[in-house]
Amino acid sequence: MEIERWERSEEISDAEKQVIQETWSRVYANCEDVGVSILIRFFVNFPSAKQYFSQFKHMEDPLEMERSLQLRKHARRVMGAINTVVENLNDSEKVSSVLALVGKAHALKHKVEPIYFKKLTGVLLEVIAEEYGNDFTPEAHGAWTKMKTLIYTHVTAAYKEVGWAQ
Repeated sequence: MEIERWERSEEISDAEKQVIQETWSRVYANCEDVGVSILIRFFVNFPSAKQYFSQFKHMEDPLEMERSLQLRKHARRVMGAINTVVENLNDSEKVSSVLALVGKAHALKHKVEPIYFKKLTGVLLEVIAEEYGNDFTPEAHGAWTKMKTLIYTHVTAAYKEVGWAQ
């Protein structure tokens, strides 16, 4: 699969950072449940993504996925990484560092195609918008769209840095 062009993220304003952090504080209060919802939707919508997870790649039933301790553990890790990024939006070096580690691990150790990060961040926005609709104003949606691009851009930059070739 060919990697799509390396995208540049748009600058996130201070007001948008605040909107992201306020929205996220409500989301992160239910960290594990929201993370599990995101991963289940991701695997249902993109079943090929399960190939990278030996513990639950054969699970088809969303209820079985929901009960999987391994899936819950991975959901906590995903949400924790996003939380670190959100908490450090004013420290671009920290954001770059965290997302570079995620990207390098997924490129080198797990051999995950980078397009899955674009798909996952899209699902993240869908789930947040559905579950926190009252908080997910058009302003919040715009800010989170920039956040989604920031995550994808930094993670895939790490792929490029390590010379990803599939």
